[in-house]
Amino acid sequence: MVNGKLKFFLFDFNGNYYVEDIKNLKNIYFSFPDYTITSKKTDKICKITDIQPVSFKRYKKAFFDVIEEIKNGNTYLLNLTFPSKIKTNCNLLEIFNYSKAPFKLYFKDKFVCFSPERFVTIRKNKIYTYPMKGTIEANIPNAKEKILLNLKEMAEHTMVVDLLRNDLGIIGKNVKVNKFRFITKANNLLQVSSEIEATLPDNWGENYLNIIKKLLPAGSISGTPKKKTVEIIKKVENYNRGFYTGIFGITDEKTFLDSAVIIRYIEKNGNELVYKSGGGITIDSNINDEYNELIKKIYL
Repeated sequence: MVNGKLKFFLFDFNGNYYVEDIKNLKNIYFSFPDYTITSKKTDKICKITDIQPVSFKRYKKAFFDVIEEIKNGNTYLLNLTFPSKIKTNCNLLEIFNYSKAPFKLYFKDKFVCFSPERFVTIRKNKIYTYPMKGTIEANIPNAKEKILLNLKEMAEHTMVVDLLRNDLGIIGKNVKVNKFRFITKANNLLQVSSEIEATLPDNWGENYLNIIKKLLPAGSISGTPKKKTVEIIKKVENYNRGFYTGIFGITDEKTFLDSAVIIRYIEKNGNELVYKSGGGITIDSNINDEYNELIKKIYL
Protein backbone atom coordinates (compact mmCIF):
# COMPACT_ATOMS: atom_id res chain seq x y z
CA MET A 1 0.00 0.00 0.00
CA VAL A 2 0.98 3.62 -0.58
CA ASN A 3 1.30 5.79 2.51
CA GLY A 4 2.04 9.42 3.29
CA LYS A 5 1.49 12.67 1.40
CA LEU A 6 0.71 12.13 -2.28
CA LYS A 7 0.51 14.28 -5.38
CA PHE A 8 -1.56 13.65 -8.49
CA PHE A 9 -0.14 14.65 -11.87
CA LEU A 10 -1.49 14.68 -15.40
CA PHE A 11 0.23 15.41 -18.74
CA ASP A 12 -1.45 15.90 -22.10
CA PHE A 13 0.04 14.70 -25.40
CA ASN A 14 1.85 18.03 -25.89
CA GLY A 15 3.51 18.00 -22.47
CA ASN A 16 1.25 20.48 -20.66
CA TYR A 17 0.68 19.32 -17.10
CA TYR A 18 -1.57 19.61 -14.05
CA VAL A 19 -0.33 18.85 -10.51
CA GLU A 20 -2.27 18.87 -7.24
CA ASP A 21 -2.10 17.42 -3.73
CA ILE A 22 -4.44 14.47 -3.63
CA LYS A 23 -6.21 15.86 -0.57
CA ASN A 24 -7.18 18.95 -2.63
CA LEU A 25 -8.62 17.15 -5.67
CA LYS A 26 -12.15 18.10 -6.65
CA ASN A 27 -14.29 16.23 -9.19
CA ILE A 28 -11.30 14.02 -10.04
CA TYR A 29 -11.31 10.26 -9.35
CA PHE A 30 -8.73 7.65 -10.18
CA SER A 31 -7.76 4.06 -9.58
CA PHE A 32 -4.30 2.47 -9.45
CA PRO A 33 -3.44 -1.06 -8.29
CA ASP A 34 -2.15 0.33 -4.95
CA TYR A 35 -4.28 3.44 -4.42
CA THR A 36 -7.81 4.53 -5.34
CA ILE A 37 -9.94 7.63 -4.93
CA THR A 38 -13.34 6.76 -6.25
CA SER A 39 -16.89 8.08 -6.36
CA LYS A 40 -20.04 6.48 -5.08
CA LYS A 41 -20.53 3.15 -6.84
CA THR A 42 -23.58 2.39 -8.95
CA ASP A 43 -24.93 -0.89 -10.30
CA LYS A 44 -25.69 0.54 -13.72
CA ILE A 45 -24.47 -1.55 -16.66
CA CYS A 46 -22.95 0.74 -19.29
CA LYS A 47 -23.05 0.00 -22.99
CA ILE A 48 -22.01 1.71 -26.20
CA THR A 49 -25.24 2.06 -28.16
CA ASP A 50 -23.83 3.58 -31.36
CA ILE A 51 -20.41 4.04 -32.98
CA GLN A 52 -19.67 6.43 -35.83
CA PRO A 53 -16.02 5.66 -36.57
CA VAL A 54 -13.71 7.97 -38.44
CA SER A 55 -14.47 7.60 -42.14
CA PHE A 56 -12.39 5.09 -44.08
CA LYS A 57 -11.66 7.85 -46.60
CA ARG A 58 -10.06 10.06 -43.95
CA TYR A 59 -8.21 7.12 -42.43
CA LYS A 60 -6.98 5.92 -45.84
CA LYS A 61 -5.41 9.27 -46.72
CA ALA A 62 -3.58 9.47 -43.40
CA PHE A 63 -2.49 5.83 -43.58
CA PHE A 64 -0.86 6.20 -46.98
CA ASP A 65 0.70 9.51 -45.98
CA VAL A 66 2.35 7.59 -43.13
CA ILE A 67 3.48 4.80 -45.48
CA GLU A 68 5.07 7.44 -47.73
CA GLU A 69 6.90 8.92 -44.73
CA ILE A 70 8.16 5.44 -43.84
CA LYS A 71 9.39 4.87 -47.39
CA ASN A 72 11.25 8.18 -47.19
CA GLY A 73 12.97 7.10 -43.97
CA ASN A 74 11.34 9.76 -41.79
CA THR A 75 9.66 7.25 -39.44
CA TYR A 76 9.74 3.48 -38.93
CA LEU A 77 6.77 3.13 -36.59
CA LEU A 78 3.95 5.63 -36.11
CA ASN A 79 0.91 5.31 -33.86
CA LEU A 80 -2.00 6.59 -35.98
CA THR A 81 -5.14 7.58 -34.07
CA PHE A 82 -8.48 9.24 -34.73
CA PRO A 83 -11.65 10.28 -32.85
CA SER A 84 -14.91 8.39 -33.35
CA LYS A 85 -18.31 9.61 -32.18
CA ILE A 86 -20.13 7.27 -29.82
CA LYS A 87 -23.37 7.13 -27.87
CA THR A 88 -23.81 5.35 -24.54
CA ASN A 89 -26.50 4.89 -21.91
CA CYS A 90 -24.13 6.30 -19.25
CA ASN A 91 -22.41 9.56 -18.37
CA LEU A 92 -18.62 9.79 -17.89
CA LEU A 93 -18.72 9.20 -14.13
CA GLU A 94 -20.92 6.13 -14.56
CA ILE A 95 -18.49 4.83 -17.20
CA PHE A 96 -15.62 5.36 -14.74
CA ASN A 97 -17.45 3.33 -12.08
CA TYR A 98 -18.50 0.60 -14.51
CA SER A 99 -15.24 0.08 -16.40
CA LYS A 100 -12.67 -2.49 -15.33
CA ALA A 101 -8.99 -1.72 -15.84
CA PRO A 102 -5.81 -1.50 -13.72
CA PHE A 103 -5.65 2.27 -14.31
CA LYS A 104 -8.72 4.51 -14.41
CA LEU A 105 -9.25 8.27 -14.42
CA TYR A 106 -12.27 10.56 -14.37
CA PHE A 107 -11.34 14.21 -14.81
CA LYS A 108 -13.83 16.97 -14.05
CA ASP A 109 -16.55 15.63 -16.36
CA LYS A 110 -14.22 16.34 -19.31
CA PHE A 111 -12.93 12.84 -20.01
CA VAL A 112 -12.64 9.34 -18.64
CA CYS A 113 -10.11 6.60 -19.37
CA PHE A 114 -9.80 2.95 -18.37
CA SER A 115 -6.28 2.10 -19.39
CA PRO A 116 -4.55 -1.29 -19.46
CA GLU A 117 -1.11 0.28 -19.95
CA ARG A 118 1.26 1.37 -17.20
CA PHE A 119 3.69 4.11 -18.27
CA VAL A 120 6.46 4.12 -15.65
CA THR A 121 6.60 3.08 -12.03
CA ILE A 122 9.35 3.97 -9.55
CA ARG A 123 10.16 1.98 -6.40
CA LYS A 124 12.95 3.55 -4.31
CA ASN A 125 15.46 4.41 -7.05
CA LYS A 126 14.44 1.84 -9.68
CA ILE A 127 12.29 2.94 -12.62
CA TYR A 128 10.34 0.46 -14.76
CA THR A 129 8.39 0.95 -17.97
CA TYR A 130 6.03 -1.45 -19.73
CA PRO A 131 5.60 -0.70 -23.46
CA MET A 132 2.43 -2.29 -24.82
CA LYS A 133 2.34 -2.95 -28.56
CA GLY A 134 0.45 -5.76 -30.31
CA THR A 135 -3.26 -6.56 -29.95
CA ILE A 136 -5.44 -9.52 -30.91
CA GLU A 137 -8.98 -10.65 -30.03
CA ALA A 138 -8.82 -13.20 -27.24
CA ASN A 139 -11.49 -15.47 -28.74
CA ILE A 140 -9.51 -16.15 -31.93
CA PRO A 141 -8.22 -19.75 -31.91
CA ASN A 142 -4.59 -19.90 -30.74
CA ALA A 143 -4.65 -16.10 -30.28
CA LYS A 144 -1.61 -16.04 -27.99
CA GLU A 145 0.56 -18.03 -30.38
CA LYS A 146 -0.62 -16.03 -33.40
CA ILE A 147 0.21 -12.63 -31.90
CA LEU A 148 3.60 -13.75 -30.57
CA LEU A 149 4.61 -15.36 -33.89
CA ASN A 150 3.37 -12.51 -36.08
CA LEU A 151 6.48 -10.99 -37.69
CA LYS A 152 4.92 -7.56 -38.23
CA GLU A 153 3.85 -7.38 -34.58
CA MET A 154 7.28 -8.63 -33.46
CA ALA A 155 9.03 -5.89 -35.45
CA GLU A 156 6.67 -3.21 -34.13
CA HIS A 157 7.10 -4.29 -30.52
CA THR A 158 10.89 -4.55 -30.84
CA MET A 159 11.09 -0.98 -32.17
CA VAL A 160 9.07 0.32 -29.21
CA VAL A 161 11.24 -1.58 -26.72
CA ASP A 162 14.39 -0.13 -28.31
CA LEU A 163 12.85 3.36 -28.14
CA LEU A 164 11.95 2.97 -24.45
CA ARG A 165 15.40 1.59 -23.63
CA ASN A 166 16.88 4.74 -25.15
CA ASP A 167 14.37 6.93 -23.27
CA LEU A 168 15.26 5.39 -19.91
CA GLY A 169 18.94 5.84 -20.77
CA ILE A 170 18.35 9.61 -20.88
CA ILE A 171 17.25 9.78 -17.24
CA GLY A 172 18.83 6.65 -15.69
CA LYS A 173 21.66 4.13 -15.74
CA ASN A 174 22.02 0.36 -15.99
CA VAL A 175 19.15 -0.02 -18.47
CA LYS A 176 18.01 -3.60 -19.07
CA VAL A 177 15.04 -5.52 -20.47
CA ASN A 178 13.73 -7.83 -17.73
CA LYS A 179 10.86 -9.38 -19.72
CA PHE A 180 10.31 -9.33 -23.47
CA ARG A 181 6.86 -9.79 -25.06
CA PHE A 182 4.56 -11.22 -22.43
CA ILE A 183 0.76 -11.38 -22.73
CA THR A 184 -1.80 -9.41 -20.73
CA LYS A 185 -5.58 -9.38 -21.19
CA ALA A 186 -7.99 -6.43 -21.23
CA ASN A 187 -11.67 -6.96 -21.93
CA ASN A 188 -11.72 -9.30 -24.97
CA LEU A 189 -8.24 -8.33 -26.19
CA LEU A 190 -4.83 -9.92 -25.64
CA GLN A 191 -2.01 -7.38 -25.62
CA VAL A 192 1.77 -7.80 -25.75
CA SER A 193 3.99 -6.00 -23.23
CA SER A 194 7.61 -5.91 -22.10
CA GLU A 195 9.34 -4.73 -18.90
CA ILE A 196 12.38 -2.40 -18.99
CA GLU A 197 14.32 -1.24 -15.92
CA ALA A 198 16.84 1.51 -15.09
CA THR A 199 18.42 3.04 -11.98
CA LEU A 200 17.72 6.65 -10.95
CA PRO A 201 19.58 8.98 -8.56
CA ASP A 202 18.39 8.62 -4.96
CA ASN A 203 16.96 12.17 -5.00
CA TRP A 204 14.80 11.60 -8.11
CA GLY A 205 11.69 12.82 -6.25
CA GLU A 206 13.00 16.39 -6.18
CA ASN A 207 12.87 16.44 -9.98
CA TYR A 208 10.17 13.92 -10.91
CA LEU A 209 8.20 16.22 -13.24
CA ASN A 210 11.27 16.90 -15.38
CA ILE A 211 12.08 13.18 -15.41
CA ILE A 212 8.58 12.43 -16.71
CA LYS A 213 8.71 15.24 -19.29
CA LYS A 214 11.95 13.86 -20.74
CA LEU A 215 10.17 10.55 -21.39
CA LEU A 216 7.14 12.07 -23.12
CA PRO A 217 5.25 11.41 -25.23
CA ALA A 218 5.13 7.71 -24.44
CA GLY A 219 6.89 5.65 -27.09
CA SER A 220 4.05 3.16 -27.51
CA ILE A 221 1.62 5.89 -28.59
CA SER A 222 3.99 7.98 -30.69
CA GLY A 223 6.67 6.03 -32.59
CA THR A 224 10.29 6.09 -33.65
CA PRO A 225 12.31 8.21 -34.13
CA LYS A 226 10.16 10.05 -31.64
CA LYS A 227 10.70 13.75 -32.44
CA LYS A 228 10.19 13.41 -36.20
CA THR A 229 7.34 10.93 -35.77
CA VAL A 230 5.43 13.30 -33.48
CA GLU A 231 5.76 16.02 -36.16
CA ILE A 232 4.27 13.63 -38.73
CA ILE A 233 1.49 12.57 -36.33
CA LYS A 234 0.31 16.15 -35.89
CA LYS A 235 0.32 16.68 -39.65
CA VAL A 236 -1.44 13.50 -40.80
CA GLU A 237 -3.96 13.17 -37.93
CA ASN A 238 -4.92 16.84 -38.12
CA TYR A 239 -6.86 16.86 -34.85
CA ASN A 240 -6.06 17.69 -31.24
CA ARG A 241 -5.31 14.57 -29.18
CA GLY A 242 -5.54 16.66 -25.98
CA PHE A 243 -5.18 14.46 -22.91
CA TYR A 244 -5.57 11.31 -25.01
CA THR A 245 -2.21 9.47 -25.11
CA GLY A 246 -0.90 11.67 -22.33
CA ILE A 247 -0.16 10.16 -18.92
CA PHE A 248 -1.45 10.44 -15.35
CA GLY A 249 0.08 9.36 -12.08
CA ILE A 250 0.61 9.64 -8.34
CA THR A 251 3.77 10.02 -6.26
CA ASP A 252 5.03 10.66 -2.72
CA GLU A 253 8.03 12.46 -4.27
CA LYS A 254 10.43 10.24 -2.32
CA THR A 255 10.14 6.47 -2.75
CA PHE A 256 7.13 5.81 -4.96
CA LEU A 257 5.63 6.85 -8.30
CA ASP A 258 3.10 5.11 -10.52
CA SER A 259 1.68 6.28 -13.84
CA ALA A 260 -0.38 5.12 -16.79
CA VAL A 261 -0.85 5.95 -20.46
CA ILE A 262 -4.19 7.62 -21.19
CA ILE A 263 -5.72 5.20 -23.68
CA ARG A 264 -9.21 3.63 -23.85
CA TYR A 265 -10.35 7.23 -23.66
CA ILE A 266 -13.73 8.97 -23.92
CA GLU A 267 -14.00 12.75 -24.09
CA LYS A 268 -17.01 15.02 -23.78
CA ASN A 269 -17.29 17.43 -26.71
CA GLY A 270 -20.32 19.62 -26.10
CA ASN A 271 -23.27 17.25 -26.06
CA GLU A 272 -21.33 14.52 -27.84
CA LEU A 273 -18.98 11.79 -26.65
CA VAL A 274 -15.82 11.07 -28.62
CA TYR A 275 -13.77 7.88 -28.29
CA LYS A 276 -10.16 8.20 -29.47
CA SER A 277 -8.29 5.08 -30.58
CA GLY A 278 -5.67 3.82 -33.01
CA GLY A 279 -2.67 1.58 -33.55
CA GLY A 280 0.90 1.35 -34.76
CA ILE A 281 1.73 1.61 -38.48
CA THR A 282 4.84 0.05 -40.03
CA ILE A 283 5.83 -0.65 -43.63
CA ASP A 284 4.16 -4.09 -43.37
CA SER A 285 0.81 -2.77 -42.08
CA ASN A 286 -2.42 -3.68 -43.86
CA ILE A 287 -4.86 -0.77 -44.06
CA ASN A 288 -8.00 -2.86 -43.48
CA ASP A 289 -6.49 -4.62 -40.48
CA GLU A 290 -5.37 -1.32 -38.95
CA TYR A 291 -8.72 0.40 -39.53
CA ASN A 292 -10.55 -2.57 -37.99
CA GLU A 293 -8.18 -2.53 -34.98
CA LEU A 294 -9.02 1.13 -34.36
CA ILE A 295 -12.72 0.18 -34.24
CA LYS A 296 -12.19 -2.93 -32.10
CA LYS A 297 -10.53 -0.79 -29.45
CA ILE A 298 -13.80 1.13 -28.99
CA TYR A 299 -15.37 -0.67 -26.05
CA LEU A 300 -16.50 -0.28 -22.44
